[in-house]
Amino acid sequence: MEKKYTIKYKLGSEVVTSNEKENNLYRLDIIEKDNRYTVTLTPKQPFEMVDFYVEFPYAFRDGDKFFGNGYQSWTKSKEWTEDEVMPSVIKLANISEMTKNIARKTSDEWMIKYSGKKGEFHSHCYTYLRNGEKVKLWGSLSEKTGYTYFKVKMAENRFYFCKDLLGKVVDSELQIFDIVYFEGTYDEMFDNYFGMWKMPETRHGMMSGYTSWYNYFQDINEEIILRDLDALDPYKDQVNIFQIDDGYETFIGDWLDPNPAKFPKGMKHIADRVHEKGYKAGIWLAPFNCQKISRMAKEHPDWLIKDTDGKPMVGCLAWGGAYTFDIYNEEVRAYLKKVFDVVLNEWGYDMVKLDFLYSQCIKPRHGKSRGEIMCDAMAFLRECVGDKLFLGCGVPIGPALGVCDACRISCDVDLIYKGQFYSRMQVSNEMLSARSAINNSIFRRHLNGRAWMNDPDVFFLRKDNLRFSDEQKYLLGRINNLCGNVLFISDNAADYDKKAGKLLKKFFTKTDEKIISAEYIHKDVIKVVSMKDGKRKAITFNLEKGCIYFDESWKKYFKNPTTKAGRGKVHPAI
Repeated sequence: MEKKYTIKYKLGSEVVTSNEKENNLYRLDIIEKDNRYTVTLTPKQPFEMVDFYVEFPYAFRDGDKFFGNGYQSWTKSKEWTEDEVMPSVIKLANISEMTKNIARKTSDEWMIKYSGKKGEFHSHCYTYLRNGEKVKLWGSLSEKTGYTYFKVKMAENRFYFCKDLLGKVVDSELQIFDIVYFEGTYDEMFDNYFGMWKMPETRHGMMSGYTSWYNYFQDINEEIILRDLDALDPYKDQVNIFQIDDGYETFIGDWLDPNPAKFPKGMKHIADRVHEKGYKAGIWLAPFNCQKISRMAKEHPDWLIKDTDGKPMVGCLAWGGAYTFDIYNEEVRAYLKKVFDVVLNEWGYDMVKLDFLYSQCIKPRHGKSRGEIMCDAMAFLRECVGDKLFLGCGVPIGPALGVCDACRISCDVDLIYKGQFYSRMQVSNEMLSARSAINNSIFRRHLNGRAWMNDPDVFFLRKDNLRFSDEQKYLLGRINNLCGNVLFISDNAADYDKKAGKLLKKFFTKTDEKIISAEYIHKDVIKVVSMKDGKRKAITFNLEKGCIYFDESWKKYFKNPTTKAGRGKVHPAI
């Protein structure tokens, strides 16, 4: 198969583009053998990389669906057809450099340009083409030198292997690609691919329980937490973990300063009470971030990543904007090691949910690429966490493989099924809503039990402080149970009626039902076919509306969408 190699690098202030496999600056060694493809670059003198990609012809067939794996936990991931367009941030976000940077802060638009053309897609770390039951998978086995992504132009019959190497200073041998290729069925391909990764044994486990975020957000205190802990007593046989989320700390970054007004007895007291119930205790941190008003930001400005103007760089927009600690600063590493030692050993927490991790690698620095930085960061966090449980969130998928015990695979669900108005505008591919979370849970289901325990985010059963129909609640819980092994609520279960309590036990009990196919069969309509006890089952639903269809009733709905009868019967469990 003919391949064209393109390498971009810096010579002084000039960016040079070359298609040579060898010149006076470097040599490329390329090996294609046994469905494995490696490219290694040997420099003849040090130089700085900008970009590298390989282009080759590929004959796409009618019916091919390209899987676009999103950049990080929250990024939209799905199968794309040749007549679709992969959306980027909305045009309104580009009215100024500031709004543009805000909109793309969480995304891969720092490194990849979205064409806005039909049939032009990309996928991070791995991808597949599916045509019926036949699947072809390409996957990277290492992101340690930079992000690998796969790109297609279906109308032009072009396929690309790409490596984000911006800022990488090459002064020794550099493996650019280590890519494997498989053909077969969906499950066969992912068994083969993830079988080649070294994964934590805990990926086969399950966590079911509670997290505080989606009912109170940062407005938590000792009384609320212990009340909601006691409320789980009727469901103790189904619960094994209870997690405290954001709001216990005085400021983001000041992790060892719990708010004394909210938690007067401290965080060890909470962990002890959780353990008395027989559950694991979990706690949330955004370890790389600190609020502008935090003590750490004021006392240690030299710990922060700087922008091109030498000012502290805003790594995420939460909390009014937060700076990012530089993990290559030895004092930062010492501080974070102390934080984890206190949280895990002195306070006694069994699991840490580590969030907003992408902020560490927005900017290439220290002669390293973004992907290389993220891999270094994840290895450091794994070292800090030790043998306790590591739940990743807001983390680029490739560098998290083989590191996390569990990982978020969707955006946040929000308290409105469709999300806030700006989510419905599709400001970016990371905007939160249950409809987006359900989509990702389905199309990243292959990660569950292979790469880690999938965290599809919470499902809801409460009635208050929520804008979900009963049908939408049921749909979210059903999909989470099918596609994830981290099954959390964020409700005060004491408020449940008999029906909600019954559903909680149902969704907290992991099903042995196995998905055999899942796909869009019409705009916004997804059909999931599964097998249980030798019998085929199916659930067909409108993702946009969150309503469930039976048999072929969805066809009637699209012929006459104003009629309620077109939706079919309501599920008996609702």
